[in-house]
Amino acid sequence: MAHPIRIGPAGWSYTDWEGVVYPKHGSRFDHLAYLSSFFDTIEINSPFYRIPPPNHARSWVRRVAANRDFKFTTKVFRGFTHENAALARDDVKAFRNYLDPLMDAGRLGAILLQFPWSFKNTPESRAKLEALFAAFDAYPKALEVRHSSFEDDAFYRFLDDRNVGWVNVDQPLFDNSVKPAETTTGPLAYARFHGRNYEKWFAHDESWERYNYLYSAKELEPWVARIESMAQNKDTYVITNNHFRGQAIVNAGELRDSLGQDNKLPPQLKEIYPDRVK
Repeated sequence: MAHPIRIGPAGWSYTDWEGVVYPKHGSRFDHLAYLSSFFDTIEINSPFYRIPPPNHARSWVRRVAANRDFKFTTKVFRGFTHENAALARDDVKAFRNYLDPLMDAGRLGAILLQFPWSFKNTPESRAKLEALFAAFDAYPKALEVRHSSFEDDAFYRFLDDRNVGWVNVDQPLFDNSVKPAETTTGPLAYARFHGRNYEKWFAHDESWERYNYLYSAKELEPWVARIESMAQNKDTYVITNNHFRGQAIVNAGELRDSLGQDNKLPPQLKEIYPDRVK
């Protein structure tokens, strides 16, 4: 029997979603509660930049209460993945304190350990991963790496032995980029869609330019079979990160539709994408 497939966007707080994803509203409008009425997962991206206090996590749990099937995934702090310093004990403690309300409420699907393309498969890198996995041993983990040196059976076994999920990535393919796949390790399956904006991936003035991309139906089609394969044995999370102007919502809806799921989307989207939203 196939496992649950949760599909949703990365983040919910974008000014360019106003009037596109979100309806016109007053100051008391709850963006997270609104979006969780359409999706069973959202990846929390703000902790990548700053470790949230536990009361933020408790608030987010309350705001998705109406959707009993909802689970968050959350990026980890970039100080654990994007800097050369060793794991800081106080930061690890603070991040665990943030995670615990999500975990205790049964709303934590996975923590996402995202590393940049510059992070390559070396003994030093694996030692860093060992330390990070140990620091967050109590939580469900998924690892996203971008360099193709990690696409190796021995490394997949390394993750399996440590109960960590491999993240399948769709991104612009440059030299030594991780290729699209349906690899699964550890307790859960995970896929992330970043768009294929080759021109702006490295040469951008604003970070949103990198993710300004709307997948075509033809580009998404191979992923449907991959996701179905991933979900044969593991709970599966599919996150669309091509967030500019709600494109992540459009593509998340199209993936759900192709997988036979309910494809109800915010009605405002149809005005912006009349040929892509039912």
